[in-house]
Formats: sequence, C-alpha cells, structure tokens
Amino acid sequence: MALLIQNIQQLAGIRYKNKLLRGAELAQLSVLDNAYLVVEEDTILDFGVMEELSGAEAYEEVINASGQTILPAWCDSHTHLVFAASREEEFVAKLKGMTYAEIAAQGGGILNSAKKLNAMPQELLYDLASERLLELMQKGTGAIEIKSGYGLTVEGELKMLRVIKQLKERAPIPIRATFLGAHAYPLEYKENQDGYIKLLINELLPNIALEKLADYVDVFCEEGFFSVAAMDTICNAAAKYGLQPKLHVNQLNSFGALQKAIELKAVSADHLETMTEKDIADLAASSTIGTLLPTAAYFLRMPFQPARALIDAGAAIALASDFNPGSSPSGNMNTVVSMSCIQMKMLPEEAINAATTNGAFAMGVQEQTGSISIGKKANLIFTKPIPSINYIPYAFGSDLIDKVMLNGEII
Repeated sequence: MALLIQNIQQLAGIRYKNKLLRGAELAQLSVLDNAYLVVEEDTILDFGVMEELSGAEAYEEVINASGQTILPAWCDSHTHLVFAASREEEFVAKLKGMTYAEIAAQGGGILNSAKKLNAMPQELLYDLASERLLELMQKGTGAIEIKSGYGLTVEGELKMLRVIKQLKERAPIPIRATFLGAHAYPLEYKENQDGYIKLLINELLPNIALEKLADYVDVFCEEGFFSVAAMDTICNAAAKYGLQPKLHVNQLNSFGALQKAIELKAVSADHLETMTEKDIADLAASSTIGTLLPTAAYFLRMPFQPARALIDAGAAIALASDFNPGSSPSGNMNTVVSMSCIQMKMLPEEAINAATTNGAFAMGVQEQTGSISIGKKANLIFTKPIPSINYIPYAFGSDLIDKVMLNGEII
C-alpha cells in the first residue's frame, strides 16, 4: 500500500542521478517547494510538486507535512558505536591538563575501553549498542558505519563484530561493519608489534572472512600507534579477503599516511585535522573521500579540519560523527552539520550534502540511501516548521526534528 506525503513545504536533497559531489557541486542542494512524496513499503516511489499531483483521494494513508521540510536521513560513515562504558573520568583528566597521548601511555584511552569491553558479555554489549543506535536513529541517522577496535584480542574483536552483525540483521537502516583491530597495540604486544600485526592477519582476518563479519578494514595510522608500513601490510592482507580500506589518517601528524591511503585506493581517509598543502592537493586529485569529524576536533580542542580548502581544491568530502567514548561521545549528526558550518565555514547546502549523499558514498550505501531518489529507501527526516534550510545549522541548540521515517515507517 502506497503512502502519500503531501503539502511538503520543502523537499530537499533530490537527486536524479547518483554522483559523488566535489567542489562547487557540493553546494548544489536540489529543493522542491510545495511538494509531495509517495512511499511504497520501504521505498521512494515518486515525488513532485503539489500542482502536478493527481489521484490524491486514492491513497488510504496520507501524511500532511504542511510547513515541514523533508530531508534524506543522515549517513554517518564513521562511528565506534559498540563500546562497554563511557570515559568521562578521562574527560576530567584532559580538563586538568593531561594530553590524549599521556592518558593512553598510562593505560587509558583505547586500552581502557578494551579492558572493559573484553570483560562484558556479548549480550549486554549488544543491548547497550542497540539502545545507542535507536537514539541516533531518532535524531535522524538513516545509515551508519560501525567499527571494531575496542577488543584488541581475537575474542574481543570477534565479539564486537558479531554484535555489529546482529545490529545489521535487526536494525531498519543500512549498517556497514569495519574491522579496526589495528586501533592500538595491546600492552602485552607493546614490545612485539610485529607479533600483534601477525595476530590480526593470521588469526583474526580468516575468522572474520569465515563468518562474514566485516565490509571494510581500518588502521589508526599515527605516530605512537600504527606506522605507514604497518597500515600497508594490514590493508594488503585484508584485500585478499575482499575488505576495502577506510582509514584513520592525519589526525595528529602528516607523515605520508594520507598518500599511502590514496595508493591503497581507500574508500575514505578519515580525520584530516593535520593537512599540508600537498596533502590537500593529493586528496583532491584522488578518488578517496576525505571524511571530516568536527566533533572530535571540538572535543579534543584541536584545530578543525580545513574543509574550505579541501572543497575549493575539488576534494570529495563527507561528514561523520566519530561517535566514541573517548574523543567524540556524541553521534548527533545535527550537531555535526551545524558545527561544520560554524567552525569550518561550510555552507548549509555543503554540510547537508556531505552528511547525506557523500556520507552514503563513504560507506558504499549510495544505491540505497543518501538522497531523495526514486527507488531508494524511504529514510527521511521531517523537520518542525522552519523558515529555510539555512535554519538547520543556524539554530544549533534547537531540536528541529519532528519525526523520522526509516524503511517507510515512522519510528
């Protein structure tokens, strides 16, 4: 049975052709005023302007969206949603002057999360992750990527990935799983880094492939964590199992990690707080998407990513939340979009496109979602009455979502 949504004040994010957006195209957000949209089961069947709508009386189910704007749901292509506990004690330590690296050196940070996760039963871990995912969906997230990386043992990493697989099977949105065993070196491998890399390659990757637990592979390539050479080794090993790279690079330093990510044909290179002119030019000349995580920069009090320079150079960029307990304890994509405009000088249209269309491309779900397109999933955000699209990032402290539709159902 088809559902008619009528009298939509603005239907935004319309795409007649799937295309990754770069440069000036990122600022082009197609909008229909006084529109209608037809949903059949879980799919967008039709849309247009009200003047062209005929046979409205034949629809058994009708939603009147008078005064509302409808957008494609957010596509959050970088999260660490599955974790055992928050880390607000480290937040206080940072306020007192400790650095991220100092906390990590004392067994905090990722190692702290790994210790708690390995002690938690899989069922409880799933319940916590499921609650978080529901909250994010209610805030408008309609597709999400979730990484492992808080296990750092064979058992812990597999447990995380199995939880993500459960979420995939039960949630009403597209979910992509990324294997991030190379998130940090466990304490027992501190003096045997090659041993840990062999563990990832020889024990974890075959089991992940056997159970079909991951779509992508990730490596935290940073000084004090995994080297460029280590990233290369892990990604080439993962490629034999069909896992494409989505990589943490250039968060704290620029030392060739981005160039290696491009060479590896990474789907995305994520973080990019530290970018040279060469880095920007290299990314712009590549097919790799630069995924910017402004809430992580905000939380860590780091310089924000150079969004304007990247866009002007012609790089393809996406926006994501980096939701995790240590450096971005929020998965609210509405905040990400607003912060991108306020702190990175992105135009509202650019931020919305980067958080929908390009976000979908950054996790390979562009055929399912990311835009208002016939045949795509009816994953939609209904705003409260707003004067214009610009009001969404402008009113950064307001909850502007009236309701969210996922798979054609209001949640």
